[in-house]
Amino acid sequence: MATPGKIKQFGQHLLIGLSGTELSDEDKRILSDLSPIGIVFYLKNFRYDLPYEDWVENFGNLLTQVREYSERSAMLMTLDHEGGRVLRTPPPLTRFPHALLYGTQSQEVAKATGIELKSIGINVSWSPDADIFSNPKNPIIGARAFAAEPELAGVRARDYLEGLREAGIVGCAKHFPGHGDTTTDSHLELPVLDLTLEQLRQRELIPFQTLIAAEVPMVMTAHILFPQIDPDVPATLSQLILTDLLRSELGYQGVIVSDDLDMNAVAKMYGVPGTVARTFHAGCDLLMVSRNLPASAIARTYAIAQDFVDSIENGTLSEAIVTAASDRIQKLVEQTPQYHVQCLSQETLLHHSQLAIACSYRK
Repeated sequence: MATPGKIKQFGQHLLIGLSGTELSDEDKRILSDLSPIGIVFYLKNFRYDLPYEDWVENFGNLLTQVREYSERSAMLMTLDHEGGRVLRTPPPLTRFPHALLYGTQSQEVAKATGIELKSIGINVSWSPDADIFSNPKNPIIGARAFAAEPELAGVRARDYLEGLREAGIVGCAKHFPGHGDTTTDSHLELPVLDLTLEQLRQRELIPFQTLIAAEVPMVMTAHILFPQIDPDVPATLSQLILTDLLRSELGYQGVIVSDDLDMNAVAKMYGVPGTVARTFHAGCDLLMVSRNLPASAIARTYAIAQDFVDSIENGTLSEAIVTAASDRIQKLVEQTPQYHVQCLSQETLLHHSQLAIACSYRK
């Protein structure tokens, strides 16, 4: 096992999932050993069996413990919370519908959502979805996209980003370079999109360009193989897609975060030594590990961290690339507010509920 200092260096680039509504011994060990820069929360981290005030207090206590064991006062506390089927929080927080229904109220919905996230201590939302509703057979994106037309999807996603920003929440454009046209779910297998770079420029990249112009602070990668662009690896591991296309051609200067490395599309790849180095060299700054895989989750997490350390020590991972990534992450964290939990008023929740109903009836 690597020395504590070396393995904690990896923590600056790690978003980790937790086991439940309280810290398990494994959670405490990982937080202490790796000191991750952020947490990715899921439905399993909320007490659905408790009244509003009690589950909020429980979640607040979880956040406090996370900071204590990680020995970090400033962290990225993140939640996948788009609306529709991508919602994690218990009532009475608002069940907004999917993004396709937001229309001209996208910014208003995002601001309301951001207010609710802020009230439970979350400071990063994995939204807006910058994909396009281009394939009705897509099993994973579909109505999570804001529109079927690239330009309109970009405008609505930008509006949503601005609403989050107004509420004090960091947004993230996903899933680069576009997940809207797939027919398979990357949680289950590796999707393949036989699109040329020019086809991406004419359609999938347009919403991302709009969000980059709006200074979106984070972009999430897609676990998708684009054989006409990079036949060897999915976008998360592709220097051609993340560095050449996203950074050089599109001019993106912010933080690039991987989608969850526990997803079946890429999970086996991260059991191969050297994959972490390749991910950094491709252009990723932050790696997300949900720990949603079965029993081997903790061993797998340490193996990924060890691969980082080994790659640094054997010279296959450039210190300069790691330092540049760390600097981008640190700048983001310094600009990200840290929130304490606080229940919202019934008046606020009623207003948000009425907004959700208005969106739900939009044709």
